[in-house]
Amino acid sequence: MTSLKPLAGIRVLELARILAGPWAGQLLADLGADVVKVERPGAGDDTRSWGPPWVDRPDGSHLAAGYFNATNRGKRSIEVDLESPDGQATIRKLAANADVVIENFKVGGLKKYGLDYASLSALNPRLIYCSVTGFGQDGPYAHRPGYDFMIQGMSGIMSLTGEPHGEPLKTAVAYADVFTGLYSSNAILAALQGRTLTGRGCHIDMALLDTQVSVMGNQAMVYLLTGRPPPRTGNAHTSIAPYEVFPASDGYIIIACGNDSQFRKLCGLLGTEWADNPDYSTNPARVANREMLVPLLASVTRTWTKADLLAGFERVGVPAGPINTLDEVFADPQIVHRGMVLDLPETEAKGGTVPMLRTPIVINGEPQVAPTAPPRLGQHSAEVLSDPAWGFGQS
Repeated sequence: MTSLKPLAGIRVLELARILAGPWAGQLLADLGADVVKVERPGAGDDTRSWGPPWVDRPDGSHLAAGYFNATNRGKRSIEVDLESPDGQATIRKLAANADVVIENFKVGGLKKYGLDYASLSALNPRLIYCSVTGFGQDGPYAHRPGYDFMIQGMSGIMSLTGEPHGEPLKTAVAYADVFTGLYSSNAILAALQGRTLTGRGCHIDMALLDTQVSVMGNQAMVYLLTGRPPPRTGNAHTSIAPYEVFPASDGYIIIACGNDSQFRKLCGLLGTEWADNPDYSTNPARVANREMLVPLLASVTRTWTKADLLAGFERVGVPAGPINTLDEVFADPQIVHRGMVLDLPETEAKGGTVPMLRTPIVINGEPQVAPTAPPRLGQHSAEVLSDPAWGFGQS
């Protein structure tokens, strides 16, 4: 029997679109919250049309883009016109019965509709209201729209990504959006706990730029401690060696030696004595002499096959791994065993299901994932707008 999920009974009103806000909403849905997604009549979330690829119907028409399906699992969709008085009244009623609102309008964008934090918290003092923007609710850039690509450039991560003499590169996944969604959900969970202590809700101010800068981590510390921006190093690590991509006779693998013991084991497997050389015997020495060490290692690794190198490193306890394409990822026995891919029922989809990636949270052995596929536009309007839990159908 499926156990009760941690957020069962929590009601979330999602006035968000694209990625960061919906990512937070999806995670809350996976953890058991009732997430009602408010969408524009006739159009819905922008990402419904961000294809290909598409989730297709049996007749070949499109149900929704894969992008939308990646971030809206487990929600109920309603169509509401926020620009109409009736639509605004509907949102106020929903908010009066919600625990959480997630919105990603421009700063002040909902105030003209009477749907800002001040207005809705006056109706529901226990409301937790999470605003997701590019630059936050204040500051010289607060009025600007913010997109992940821009934020990656502004935050410094692109200056560190790519080969030393190549152009700066963004990550292939919308890194700033996803992290902002994760931090937003974390803040919402903290606010729910805070509400049990104070009895009142709060306004959460989440900014993509704040988030992306905050996850610079050790790279930011390089600058803060030295006053010098770290350089682009390709696949190498600024503080550890060897910790990068190495050639094999039939491709490439990653070797990630985190300490001197692992380096000694690596040298033993490869049949070299470099671990006894003072230029390479300690990590600081290896980092300082990286330009000499890496070609030496590569001259040996390229005489081995990928399979032999990986098997040997696993045998002696040296961290190493392949560089998988996505077809290899989803065929990997560990990924298969952990059930990272699941098919959720959708009667209108070709084959009757939609493939999804599950949330990586497992509690007491139970993966935390919502059991329903991303909703069709307005699929639940009648259902939600007659739901007593949301304040409807009551005398």
